[in-house]
Amino acid sequence: MLDAVDAALMRALQGDGRATFQALADGVGLSRTAVRARVRQLVQSGAIRIVGVLHTGVLGMEALGHVSFTVNGPVGPLMNKLGEREAVTFAALTAGRCQAVAQVRVADDRALAAELADLRSLPGVEQVEVFRAGAVFRDSHSSVRRLQDIELDALDWRLVRRLLVNGRASYADLARQVGLSQAAARSRVVRLLESGVVHVTALVEPTALGANEQLGLGVHCRGDAEALGTRLAAVDGVSFLASGFGRYDLVATLTAPDRCRLVELLETVRATAGVGPVETWDHLSVRKERRGGEHLVDWPDAAGSPE
Repeated sequence: MLDAVDAALMRALQGDGRATFQALADGVGLSRTAVRARVRQLVQSGAIRIVGVLHTGVLGMEALGHVSFTVNGPVGPLMNKLGEREAVTFAALTAGRCQAVAQVRVADDRALAAELADLRSLPGVEQVEVFRAGAVFRDSHSSVRRLQDIELDALDWRLVRRLLVNGRASYADLARQVGLSQAAARSRVVRLLESGVVHVTALVEPTALGANEQLGLGVHCRGDAEALGTRLAAVDGVSFLASGFGRYDLVATLTAPDRCRLVELLETVRATAGVGPVETWDHLSVRKERRGGEHLVDWPDAAGSPE
């Protein structure tokens, strides 16, 4: 049974999956030894996975579209097709104005237009509506830090792939696995993290927290959408948030352990200065949720850069 300390540790690890045990201990008021044991238990029980998530810009996936589907008939066949599409990183069957939503990541707007043309031809689709994301403020499955201009070599990619599997791998283990000294491995990993190429975070297993409730939001703003996005990104429970162009000024996802907490989060969003009308849709069933760079995990080291 998870307690308040476990929840605090999970939040801290979501912010920095490579935080030292001492830093985590200072944050929750326990000893370093006690925190180490708790984190080990969280990982071994499957409550969390501490992994690296890759900045999509590294792979040239600069265009993000949030797509809403109006569907005639059963939605299951559409969900199966969305699950098979490489460009679709998230897909959920929903209740609300539309019957399904998806997130599409591609190289540019031309590729996005081509993907939308294909999505319109999928089973049962009567209409698609796209929100073209501009700034992404929060994404639990991709790094949203500013990506610096950086050149990656084969050793960098080998380190990235290992961080995607185990975000808290020690520098000694990483050095041994890629054939570097510990100091060289540390220097490269710090560079990868500080440049925004990869972000190490804790992915929380929903069943560890009880029921996992998700709600999608389309937010109309009063004033500056970018400033409002910055404020809403600080709300605990916002798992995705982006500003952009389309039907809404902001699109967001709220994640909570139960309906009561979900309602509280929604009310918090509605009470935030600058928030206008809010449209919602329930995520009844999530068909696909892929973190940034996940498809690189199984690449052989000889593959080098994905380019």
